[in-house]
Amino acid sequence: MITLTTTKVPAIRNTLQKLTPTWQCRSLATDATFDIKPFKLHKLESGPSTTVTVSKEDAINYYKQMQYIRRIETAAGNLYKEKIVRGFCHLYSGQEACAVGMKSAFREQDSIISAYRVHGWTYLMGATPVEVLSELTGRIGGVVRGKGGSMHMYGKNFYGGNGIVGAQVPLGAGVALAAKYLGTGGVCFALYGDGASNQGQVFEAYNMAKLWNLPCVFVCENNGYAMGTSSERSASNTSYYTRGDYIPGIWVDGMDVLAVREASKFAVDHCVNGNGPILLETVTYRYSGHSMSDPGTSYRTRAEIQAVRMTRDPITSFKEKILSTNLATVDDLKKIDSEIKIEIDQAVVKSKEDAEISLDELASDVYAKPLENEHRGVVPWQKIKHVRIGPAFNIK
Repeated sequence: MITLTTTKVPAIRNTLQKLTPTWQCRSLATDATFDIKPFKLHKLESGPSTTVTVSKEDAINYYKQMQYIRRIETAAGNLYKEKIVRGFCHLYSGQEACAVGMKSAFREQDSIISAYRVHGWTYLMGATPVEVLSELTGRIGGVVRGKGGSMHMYGKNFYGGNGIVGAQVPLGAGVALAAKYLGTGGVCFALYGDGASNQGQVFEAYNMAKLWNLPCVFVCENNGYAMGTSSERSASNTSYYTRGDYIPGIWVDGMDVLAVREASKFAVDHCVNGNGPILLETVTYRYSGHSMSDPGTSYRTRAEIQAVRMTRDPITSFKEKILSTNLATVDDLKKIDSEIKIEIDQAVVKSKEDAEISLDELASDVYAKPLENEHRGVVPWQKIKHVRIGPAFNIK
């Protein structure tokens, strides 16, 4: 029998407290397996697996990325309300699993082009939160030095940020054509919304991509509303994954980052193996209005929005997966949340304090390889000199 003196008890208690975190770490799982919603297939005999495994490292990374995007978008919305962000501002809150899931399937040579809801994509493709927010505020520290704003951000293998609805789809087919022509082995993800899906240029792009067997993944991010019009009121066929006709398609739960990851990996393999284009429909939801000028409640109810937040939120549901399978502790995730909040708060301060570019820089970097040294100004007789400030992202 061992007898403990009262002087030894505090020392033992301190030792146990120090060892507790170590024991918790030892008990954490290194990976976990989940069953996801079945995919719906069009012109495919088999599709992605509905049983998926994720490592602890990947799970934490996906969680961080989605939290970064959510925090960036919350900050962007607040800056807009303060009238520091001007012009259009389209938020991605609620759709984070789409971008993070797709990006997880990218290889170094793969690329993406999208519409104007791209703050999150800009971050995923290499920009820092400060660069994203400073671009929104029109400051020199922005990803394109404050000249692009919310809708026109770019990066390595990231072709924007395009303001004309649907125009990015044929451009994406062109990026895929370039990849095939140059033999890079790359695949281009061309993203568009359910609102753009009825445009003729989308179907023209489908046709050319299939004719030339281009490595293009067409992705319809179906968030349910084309601006203020529900998909049921704007499209005769709301099964967007089937609308490629002769192009295979997959319906994906766009609120589940692992489902999007598996579908994206399948799509990349499909293209790399020479099968030509494929179409994904990621069914998702946006919490904000179409843009910050749209309250988002004239065509749907607040109760509908709240119901999605409570039952289908991509971050909350993935957090529950992580905790239920012991990939991380509650304290681990709280620490991540706190660190991200601090970083975004600091980025907001920087995006407000940073300087704007000078007038001399307005005509800089218009062309990667300019044939002339001057551009036309506001009137024909006014000339503005072309200036080279930084390197072109996607030209070697």
